[in-house]
Formats: sequence, structure tokens, C-alpha cells
Amino acid sequence: MSQFDQKTANTIKRVPFVITDEERGLLPRFANRPPSAVLPQESSGLTRRYPPYPERYTFEPSERWVRGVVGDVAVVDSRSQILVWEPRHKVPEYGFPVEHVRTDLLTPSEGVPEPGIFYRPRTTDVKWFDLHLGERHIPFAAWSWNEPGLEGYLGVNWFLGVLDGWYEEDQPVMTHPRDPHNRVDALPSSRHVTVKVNGRVIAETNDPVLVYETGLPTRYYFPIEAVDFSALTETEDWSECPYKGYSDRYWRSNEGEDLIAWSYSDPRPELSVIAGRIAFYNERVELLVDGESVN
Repeated sequence: MSQFDQKTANTIKRVPFVITDEERGLLPRFANRPPSAVLPQESSGLTRRYPPYPERYTFEPSERWVRGVVGDVAVVDSRSQILVWEPRHKVPEYGFPVEHVRTDLLTPSEGVPEPGIFYRPRTTDVKWFDLHLGERHIPFAAWSWNEPGLEGYLGVNWFLGVLDGWYEEDQPVMTHPRDPHNRVDALPSSRHVTVKVNGRVIAETNDPVLVYETGLPTRYYFPIEAVDFSALTETEDWSECPYKGYSDRYWRSNEGEDLIAWSYSDPRPELSVIAGRIAFYNERVELLVDGESVN
């Protein structure tokens, strides 16, 4: 277990997992957009482009070397898996050929996990398996889909605390497989960005970093000195992202219970520009960019 994983296991709690509108495939509703007055008029020959979330299962071959480990044992080792998207969902899972999974360590599960306890699968139409390795008993470690064409594949649980680690090639990856069609750009900017809570300015800067991620709202990361922490209460929550890394600090407003801000102390190298900066949930605060509301 990594140093961070041990810390989280001993001292802090993960941000509660909920099925959001984004996960239900309603992402276009949240997509940043200019005022409606400047948008082209849609017609039979012109429509706005949205990330595709088909109404059926979709898949894509992957040639990455993917391994899932328990202790020093690779219980999954594949170079020819597929990415599987459930209907109307943004985030994929890997489907591994059965012969690339240590099925000798699997037994049918008794019962099913509580709804929402894991990221995937969303559907309940699966058969679950527990994993046994030495004295380790890991419930709901894998599943098989009840979907024609996927009979020869198994999903294996990526949720933190199930297997001990996942690797694409030799790089650790957490939370879920990375989507090859997903892009994350972190761009320093000179826009004037302000955050208010109940009319009070709690963050303001002309030096934000804007994070653009396919299908998600733009997030605005503030320098730490631009945030009024007297209006915030730090919590023991944390979360993880396969693109950005571990978000190890969260805050709520002194006037509410909802989490409204977070930070990555040590993000993945490709997102290092956001290290230590503070971002806010656009939908939980009043956010103004160059004087215009983006809520």
C-alpha cells in the first residue's frame, strides 16, 4: 500500500460517492457555453456537438499493458483488453479476457453490493465474484456482464481498497481506467475570476488556472493567497482522479455543510500547474468570470 493509501486508510475519509447528473449522462446540461444570444441557431443541418453517450453498450480495443495486483500477485495481467462503456455513461471500465484473470482465485459472491458503493458497474444485471488469496478475502472483486458479446470478458473492480493497485504499462492509475477520448487541459489565464458565498467575496484573482475536461464544467483554480480561508472550514475529505491525481484537501463554507472547494497538493505531473491551488464547485457558489456569472 502506498504512503498516501495508508494515510487515507488511517486518518481521513473519502468524499461520499453519489450518482451525479454527469454520471447519468446528462453532461450537456452543464457544459460551459457563451450566452444564448451569440450561439448559432440550430437546424437540421447544424447542431451543437456533444460528447457521445450512446443508448447501448459500446467498446473499444486497448493495447495497453494493464495489471491489477493484490500484494505481489497480479490477479489481472492483460495486453488485449477492451474498454466497455455502459449505456449513457461517460466513464468506461476494462473488460478483460477471462483467460487474463486469475479465475482460480474467484468464487461466486453471496448477494450483491449495496447500490452506489462502487463506481462501476452501474447496471445490476451482472454476476459478482469474490477473490480469495491466502488469508485475503475480497468481496465483489470482479463481475461478468449479462450482455451478448461480452460473455468472454470479466470486469475487475478498480474502486480504492478493493485490489491493492492498478497499472497501465508501469504507471499507477487510480479510480477508473482513463478514457482515450477524454482530454484535460490546465491553462494559466489572466481572466478576472471571483467567488462569492451569500454575497461575500471569498476568492478573487487575475491569475487563475482554468482546467478544461471533456464533457465537464470548466474549473477555476485560484492561487492560495487569493482565497479568504476565514470563510472556510477544512474537512477530512479527499477524492481521487485518474487524470489529476489525489485531491487531498477539501473545504466547506462556514455557513453550510456542502463541500465547496478542493485542492491537489501533488497532482499528476501533466497537471502540475494546479498544485496547491484552490478550486470551487461552480454549482455551489456564485462564480463570476470577467464580471459575468457562469453558474
